[in-house]
Amino acid sequence: MNAHKGKTALITGASSGIGQELAKLFAEDGYNLVLVARSEDTLDRLADVFKSNYGTQQITVIGKDLSKEDVAREVYDEVTGKGITVNVLVNDAGISTYGKFATETDWEAEKSLIHLNAITLTHLTKLFVKDMVERNEGKILNLASLVSLTAMPLQAVYAATKAYVYNFTLSLANELKGTNVTVTALLPNATDTDFFNKAGAQNTRVTDEVQDPVMVAKDGYKALMKGELKVVPGGIKNKAYELSSYLAPAEMLTGIMRHKNEPKDPEADRRANNLALGIGIAAVAIAGVVLFARYGNSNLLDTGRLKAKLNDALNGTGDLVSDAKSTASDTWSNLENVAKQVFGNTFA
Repeated sequence: MNAHKGKTALITGASSGIGQELAKLFAEDGYNLVLVARSEDTLDRLADVFKSNYGTQQITVIGKDLSKEDVAREVYDEVTGKGITVNVLVNDAGISTYGKFATETDWEAEKSLIHLNAITLTHLTKLFVKDMVERNEGKILNLASLVSLTAMPLQAVYAATKAYVYNFTLSLANELKGTNVTVTALLPNATDTDFFNKAGAQNTRVTDEVQDPVMVAKDGYKALMKGELKVVPGGIKNKAYELSSYLAPAEMLTGIMRHKNEPKDPEADRRANNLALGIGIAAVAIAGVVLFARYGNSNLLDTGRLKAKLNDALNGTGDLVSDAKSTASDTWSNLENVAKQVFGNTFA
């Protein structure tokens, strides 16, 4: 396409997974590339592929361990020392650990995780965004996660770093208003990369839900090019996860995330699936009662119309809620009573 010929994108974590797929998209669009990852040999092979397949004019390979102190400065100095202007920065590199924080995980591994996921990302952004603002041009894509919005027991430090990335991105985007520099947060669900193997979490329930990194990269790339604040890749299921993080009780969501992050147990999983979905819909239903009462000039006792609207919404969401509709319906009366007790005096 060569729509952006002459511009340069720097991608960390470019040797595999979402980072590699994003690098392909930039190459297809005519960008020059700066590829950063630990494995320089892998990056060299990718560079040859991109040059052959897409005719990429300039590819700079930087083999660095971004979990180490001051490596962000080394990357910046190497890039600027070669006279390269980075028009797009993609902070994709990230790792996790798995296990109970108090007794099972290793501090040195967690320290590296924090450095890579948060400190290096922030430092690279600090260095390159200043140049972008001076030019009044540039784009940044930060890899957050759907777990940016919830707790994640057994990967507690990872979830904390992703919450940091998301909040940092939102704040920076606000500060950049009035400029031609944009920053976008990419919030994927679990993705089919080597992430879980490296973390030691390859047999967890969440690995049954992994999504295509090609799809994640395409959605992220589109949002980045449009200058959008955030993007949740995929369909309605992922959008529902995002919605539940805003509406459902935090303790309940934490329990669900703990369940997803535990080792697989087929029989227990079968019994839990409908319950988890039903509870999630129940939480949304409670919020619906409150919002309808607040903004619909109604009262909590008049829920007939809300029931009908909820049922219509459930009918339109396909497989996501088909097994949980009866659960939500059976618990409506209890939900109404809870809503009355909790919110009865809120909007008096």
